[in-house]
Order: sequence, then C-alpha cells, then structure tokens
Amino acid sequence: MTELQSFGLRLADPGAAAHSGVASRRGGAGPSDHKAVTIDGHTIMVPVHTGSAHQSPFVAEGGELRRGSIPIAAISFPKAPRFYGLQTFDGVPYSHIATLHGADVLATTVLQTCIRYESRRKACKFCAIGQSLAAGRTIAHKTPQQLAEVARAAVLLDGVKHMVMTTGTPHTSDRGAAVLTDSAFAIKAAVDLPIQGQCEPPDDDRWFERMRAAGIDTLGMHLEVVTPALRDEIMPGKAQVPVARYMEAFEAAVRVFGRGQVSTYILAGLGDTHEAILSTCEQLLSLGVYPFVVPFVPISGTPLEDHAPPTPEFMKHLLGTLGSMVSAAGLRSGDIKAGCGKCGACSSLSVYES
Repeated sequence: MTELQSFGLRLADPGAAAHSGVASRRGGAGPSDHKAVTIDGHTIMVPVHTGSAHQSPFVAEGGELRRGSIPIAAISFPKAPRFYGLQTFDGVPYSHIATLHGADVLATTVLQTCIRYESRRKACKFCAIGQSLAAGRTIAHKTPQQLAEVARAAVLLDGVKHMVMTTGTPHTSDRGAAVLTDSAFAIKAAVDLPIQGQCEPPDDDRWFERMRAAGIDTLGMHLEVVTPALRDEIMPGKAQVPVARYMEAFEAAVRVFGRGQVSTYILAGLGDTHEAILSTCEQLLSLGVYPFVVPFVPISGTPLEDHAPPTPEFMKHLLGTLGSMVSAAGLRSGDIKAGCGKCGACSSLSVYES
C-alpha cells in the first residue's frame, strides 16, 4: 500500500474502471487525482491521474493488481453510491454537495472558496480548492439544510459510517469554525452520524466548545508542512498562522474533544525531513493529537504539479517509526470517532501501528 500511494496506479482500462466504481477526482479539495481502490478487502486512495502514476510499475486489470507482469493481489473499486443519483429539493445534485471518500466516508468542503486561494501569492502551492468549483462539479457554499439532506440519504442508502467536513478559510476570525458549527447542528438533527470538522485554528478557543456542542465529534487542524521556512515558501498565506498558535490551539482543543479526537494532516515529501516531521509528531502526541502523515500527491494545475511524490523508502522509514510512536502514545486510528485518521485511506500509517 505504501508503494502504491507513492508510485500511483495505472488503469489498463480506464473506461471500465470509471464505470465500475466511484469516479476518480481531478482537482478540488481533499484527495484529488486519486481513485478509491480495494485491495484484499482494504480500501485506500491511490493516485491515478499524476505523472508518476502513468509510469507506475503497478497496473490494475480484470480484477487483478499486478507489478509488471506479476499478479500480487485482487483489486476492485467501491461502487458508485446510490445517493449520487439524487438531487436536493432546490435542484442541486447530491454529488455537488458531498462525495464518497474511501469506502464509507461522506466528505464535503462547506465553503469551496478560500481567502488564501484568492491570491496566488498567498495560496498554498499544493491546493486546488477552486478547480472543482470552476469546473461546475460543486457549489461555492453548501447550506446546513443541503448537507443534512445529503448526509441522511448517504446513511440510509449507502451505509456511510462517518463524515468529514472541511472548509476554505473565510474572511472571518473564526476561520471557518462558524460554518462548520451551523452545518453540524443541522446534520445531527437529521441523522446520527459521527462528524469531523476541519479548519484553521480560530482566533478564539471558545469555538471548540461551540463546535463540540453543535455535534462535531472530532477536530482536524492541518499543519501540512512543519518547517517554518518551508511553510513560508509553500503556503505563504496559511503560514501567517504560526506553528506555535497551532500547538496552543491543539492543547485547547484536546481539552474539549479528548485525547486522540484531535488530529492534523502532515504532507510528507514537500521538503520536511524525517527528523522535522517526527520531532513535530512527538510534540503532537504528547498533547494528545493524532498526526496523520500522508504522502504528498501533486495535483494538476497547481504550482507543485511537477513536484515528485516521496519515494516508498522515504515513506516506509517515516511511517514505520511513527507507527510505533503512535501506538506507544495510545492514540490508535481505530479509536478515532470520525475523520481522516479513522478512514486512513490516504495513508498506510494505520498498518504500521503495532
């Protein structure tokens, strides 16, 4: 799995693969240029549209995963969910409101616009949040009522187990916490579904209490890059919120949500060293924060589209050490109530938890 997520996957018959499962996504927020694949019963997100994927030694054909000419595993694609065939009362396709990630996770970007993305000088160089909006695959702001309607259908029709709500950062000091709070309140009124909210640290820590009271079960605040100079270079807008503020916010959030129910995304392969990532993860684990480390995947149309993903060797060494650290801290992915760490499809970290 680690090698697949670094090298990517070639689809021998892209048309057949597209019709046999959940469509792969190009651009947008979250895992993009990926496709969900199930290998021997385990569903992961694997790059299929990147340059490295087109040169990958791995190929999927006829229900079989091969490395070169050698069959190594059975492979399948999760079926397109039934809720994709519906639309809201006001005529918006459900798939424009939320999408299926992995095998059983409902995911949405509540605000598909971002203060960071408005200026290329300030935008995160890996981010493609505006692409799906420009392509007409989504809408700019999903209302609480729309999200509740789609979430209820996804649970009833497709057995979705938990939900991830992320957001672009608005022009407000809460940095998205307010729209997540409103959305969660409506969703929980409609259906009993564990929810992870994801945003930048709000200026006021009291938002954590409000988010928890509204029904958000777990919280994600994503560092993505840990070295300060590299943060300034790769995500100059987001770097205006320093790592020190993230650490303060993590500590405050854990007091509200509990140990292991607060997490952060770290993108390995953008220039942070093993030592820098593991040192940050050690600090995070001491606070009770789950560090979800994933391999960077270059997305077409972004300034880093030609940046190479990390090698499997880089990821195996990193995740092997981190998996032991996570287990020693007692913060296993399986204990997370909702969100990216629980899903685990974008990283093989959970496999290394011993």
